[in-house]
Parts: sequence; structure tokens; C-alpha cells
Amino acid sequence: MRALHVVERDGGYVAELREVATPVPGAGEVLLRVLASGVNRADLSQIAGRYPSPPGEPEGIGLEVSGTIEGTSERVAALLAGGGHAEYVAVPRGQTFPVPAGLDAIAAAAIPEAFLTAFVNLVVEAQLEAGETVLVHAGASGVGLAAIQTAKSLGARVIATTRSASKLPALERAGVDLAVLAPGLDFVAPIQAAYGPNAVDVILDPIGAAAFGGDMAVLATGGRIISLATMAGARVELDLSLLMKKRARVVGSTLRARSREEKAALVERFRREILPGFESGKLMVSVDAVYTVAYAADAFQRMRANQNTGKLVIDWTAQ
Repeated sequence: MRALHVVERDGGYVAELREVATPVPGAGEVLLRVLASGVNRADLSQIAGRYPSPPGEPEGIGLEVSGTIEGTSERVAALLAGGGHAEYVAVPRGQTFPVPAGLDAIAAAAIPEAFLTAFVNLVVEAQLEAGETVLVHAGASGVGLAAIQTAKSLGARVIATTRSASKLPALERAGVDLAVLAPGLDFVAPIQAAYGPNAVDVILDPIGAAAFGGDMAVLATGGRIISLATMAGARVELDLSLLMKKRARVVGSTLRARSREEKAALVERFRREILPGFESGKLMVSVDAVYTVAYAADAFQRMRANQNTGKLVIDWTAQ
């Protein structure tokens, strides 16, 4: 089979298809013929050598796909720990779920990483309750738009930030109650003007150090900050007295490194609690652009430049 190999060169990306062995499914795994694969920022980190696959998992890039189980016509989407940007992938059966009725392979490939990340962090880690207020940073990203919709479907009020005015309409389409344009991460004043001080119960933060002080400023008593990534710094200065005063929690969270057993349990909950929302129309997939395999390098470059609003997907049926 062929798999995508991507390297950085001269400030951009070069992608090529390489012949590799077709994976052989192990115990509890199925072989998927990949129809589409989702692009994620984790791919960029892996290409740069900073985010290798967990031990025992496929070493190639690609964390989510849609396809058919080999030898059947069963259409599924799958959450992966690696190797998704390829013609075939072996995946634990417990990390697959049916493609919702009415969605094609492109839309289905945009669901697993974004919506499972939103679900895990809002529901499992933050234990979000109806009526609470959520702040989603980088709200126009794939995960951001998924988190906005997920939080709204759970009965929360949602604030989202973006650094680009052109992305504000996407936040509004996703259903935010307050869209904040914050090119310099100056989000505290607009939130306080709209809802008063200490108004945010849950914060999903992929930004890191540059946003942490503002997060603490708007956080409510009993609030939770879920740290998803460190795009703008990993080291912060923490006022422990303020943390104690607000009885706040700061939670570090990743999805990729969790065990297969834990992922299977999360996917099963996701199938029950969130997946029906796609068929009912409560949830929608936000695809920014679709690329053929021949132009896959452009997808990684678009993500690196923060130009995408929603998901970037590679179509493996149109090579």
C-alpha cells in the first residue's frame, strides 16, 4: 500500500507517497480501507520530530480516518494513535464508530479527533453541567468549532475567541453566545463587559502560557481550566492564593497517549451521548478544505499558517 510521508523543507512541507507494507490487524483490530483522513496540528508536531506515536502504535502521521472495513461494506470513522494518512490502517475495533446517516466520507473523517477531544474535555474532564459558561480559545479550529457545538448541545453558554476577524462568522454559525476578537489575547475585558467578573466555569485552552493569566482572571469560583496544548508557551507563573481563593482546578489533558482500553470506553460513551446529534441536526461537521493526496502538502501548510476555519481533510479516493 501507499502511505503519506511529509517533511519540512525551506519553510514549507514536501509530501510524497511511499510504498510500505499493508498492516496486518492484530487481536481486536480491523483493517480499514481509508477513504479520507483528517489533518491535525499534532501531525505538524510529529513531522517536526516533537510528538512521536505512543509505543506499540503505528509510526506514521494521521490521527483520524473514515473508510470501510476490509471485506465488508461497513462504513466507519476511527480514532487512531498514528498511521492514518495511508491507503489502509489497522485500528482497534473499539476506536471505530458508524458514520452517521447523511454524512459522506469527507465529513466523517473530520469527526473523530475534533469531537472526541471536545467530548473528553468538556464532559469527562470538566464535568460540564447545563447552565454553566464555557470559554473556548482558538474557537475557529476544528476542535474549537466542535467544542462550541458540543457545549451548546449540553446546555452551556459559550464564549469563543479568535485572532482573525474573518473567522468570527464561523463562531457565530457554530452557535456562540459571545465571539471575541482577540488578536493580542486581550479577551478579559470583553468577557467581563458582557458577563461580569469571574463568569467562566470551564475553559478549553490550547494556547498555553500566553492565555493563562487571562484565564485565571475570568474563571469563576469552582472553575476548571483544561489545558490541551501549548501553542504560545508551556511555562506559567501561578498565583496559588488566587487558585485557592477560586477553588479552581487546572487539568492537563491529552487524548492520543491514553490506553486502547480507555479510548474504547470513551468512544462507546461518545457513540451513545454525542454521535446521535449529527443525525438529528444538532451537530454539524465544519470542513474548511479538502485536498487530494497529490496536494496534501498544501493542507499541512494551510494549518501551519493558521488559515483554516474548521477541519482540513485529505481525500484518498481522488488521487
